[in-house]
Amino acid sequence: MLRLTSLTALIIAVLSLSACMSEPQYKRTKGKPYYSATLEHARKKNFSTIRTEMALKGLTLGSQLYIRAFKSEMEMEVWAQNPYTGTYKLFKTYPICNKSGVLGPKLKEGDLQTPEGFYDVTEDRMNPNSKYYLSFNIGFPNAYDKAHKRTGSLLMVHGSCVSQGCLAMTDQNIGEIYLLVEQNFKHGIESVPVHIFPFRMTHENMMLRNGSPWQPFWRDLKAGYDFFEEYNRPPVISIRNKKYVVNGARDI
Repeated sequence: MLRLTSLTALIIAVLSLSACMSEPQYKRTKGKPYYSATLEHARKKNFSTIRTEMALKGLTLGSQLYIRAFKSEMEMEVWAQNPYTGTYKLFKTYPICNKSGVLGPKLKEGDLQTPEGFYDVTEDRMNPNSKYYLSFNIGFPNAYDKAHKRTGSLLMVHGSCVSQGCLAMTDQNIGEIYLLVEQNFKHGIESVPVHIFPFRMTHENMMLRNGSPWQPFWRDLKAGYDFFEEYNRPPVISIRNKKYVVNGARDI
């Protein structure tokens, strides 16, 4: 009985460590409509409200989005672009319900770290039938992660407020964010940038963590953070010599 109990505990522990990574992915059939009871519920509950809230802020549902997440502050910002000026306006700041790990990047599969870096969501990474209410994959590992031999899979933003390496939101909030991202794809936008920072990368916050071994990596992230703060447009990011490089702003 003791051996059986120990084996059961081990199985539960392993499953919990891979909770986000065990997410079944939704297979979209090109040209065919799909049905998700969860997504239909979210649309009925949130769509008209979101559209009204955006209009009140002078924004249009379907305008290019930019998402920033801050691990230390446990906040996720959703920005929308003004199609006339090309600049971005903050639509809403959502509290992050849960994350895992400590400050610093994700290094390997199973380390329970929430990633830090510059990622993009594409339509094929949207999962309306997620077991975490709704979810979208951020695209980890990206080219930078692969260059540094970092491993991991199915790192997401999702609902249900549980995290084993993902950014977890409440069901209400992921319902809104998911619909906002979905509208980008319905309006022909190919990707939504999702930039994940350890903290708001001010000079003061960097100095507070001056002894961290991740300072060189964070300085690369700060260049992208500073670009948006100065120009109010998300940066185009490339990889050069295994480093993130800012190459100006994304096109409208």
